[in-house]
Amino acid sequence: MAERVALVTGGTRGIGLGVALALAREGWALAVNGVRPPEEAAPALEALRKAGADPLYVSADIGDAEARARLLGAVRERWGRLDALVNNAGIAPAVRADLLEAGEESFDRLLRVNLRGPHFLTQAIARWMIERWRTGEGPRGGIVFVTSVSAKVASVNRGEYCISKAGLSMAARLWAVRLAEFGIPVWEVRPGIVRTDMTAGVTALYDRLIADGLLLESRWGEPEDVGRAVAMLLRGDLPYASGAVLALDGGLTVPRL
Repeated sequence: MAERVALVTGGTRGIGLGVALALAREGWALAVNGVRPPEEAAPALEALRKAGADPLYVSADIGDAEARARLLGAVRERWGRLDALVNNAGIAPAVRADLLEAGEESFDRLLRVNLRGPHFLTQAIARWMIERWRTGEGPRGGIVFVTSVSAKVASVNRGEYCISKAGLSMAARLWAVRLAEFGIPVWEVRPGIVRTDMTAGVTALYDRLIADGLLLESRWGEPEDVGRAVAMLLRGDLPYASGAVLALDGGLTVPRL
């Protein structure tokens, strides 16, 4: 049986690297992208090799249509197939600004990368998967959207991030509905407070909130927590659940009195 191929966007740092490592350990062939030059991504790529993969790295901004096409072209050239897509790549505001002060430039930047990019990347890959489905070669995996608790929890000092993740959550739902007839499952994984370079600047804030009882599980989430969950989904260990939202937030969003 041909090896299974997965594309993990933003797969050389943070949550994306945690996902890519989990898939590498399970024998997936991996394509990963980022915006850094290959030499800066080299330590992450070496970690993936040690985990068992021979990763393809493409420096490509998924918010750019030409870059997305180049990324998919590289995957086609290397393997000629794609079984799974993990839409993980995303950015935070360069500056956290109050909703009354935040400008359009930051809004446009986040919507381009966090929402438009993965939506249209999914469109292109879904068409490819449907082509293979029509020849009887349906994907042995599916599509995962990595969103955030910010899809539901309002943070008024980074409203553009929340809006982008709320939109991405709906994109996951839309694609689950549209691709159901082709047997392509789609899931949303919604992490909470995860220890990455994106959250490094607010470590003290979240340490205090966690110590004060914000979570049911009183610890930071780790990229490997998300990686294990995504690997479970793409293995097929959660059947009959296309369109499901898997919250990995330590209980942050559980209503309490």
